[in-house]
Amino acid sequence: MANTSGNTRARSVIGTILIGLPGLALGVSAILKFAGVPGVVHQMAQSGFADGKLMLVASLEILSSLLFLFPRMRSFGLLFLSSFLGGAICVHVQMGEFPKALGPAMLLTFAWAGTWLRHPEMLWSFTKQVAARNLDTERREARLASREA
Repeated sequence: MANTSGNTRARSVIGTILIGLPGLALGVSAILKFAGVPGVVHQMAQSGFADGKLMLVASLEILSSLLFLFPRMRSFGLLFLSSFLGGAICVHVQMGEFPKALGPAMLLTFAWAGTWLRHPEMLWSFTKQVAARNLDTERREARLASREA
């Protein structure tokens, strides 16, 4: 039997890094918005997010980052982060800024890949569906075999 402890350790380390990158990036981005960095404020204002809307976006950004980085809240945080980054992608596409949409898309990809590496059970629904299909197939074959006998 193969030793998978090294493989598990590598998955864990890579997953942690991939989880940390989007969490850290969103946290820093929120801090820049809260701090009122002129370049960030100007870019957000061009997209239609000024004053109160900018603070709301920064609040949602920091909330999604914190929820995602806190292990007990990661599943909810991943959904929140996915919604937030999906909205960011949509804003860039709506503004015709397709290259700028790649940043949020990459962060979203990292978040999902990292979560899967750290928590492979997150895809439980696919596993249950495959197992259910296999069970149905076995039952059908058993019924056919009993009819033929």
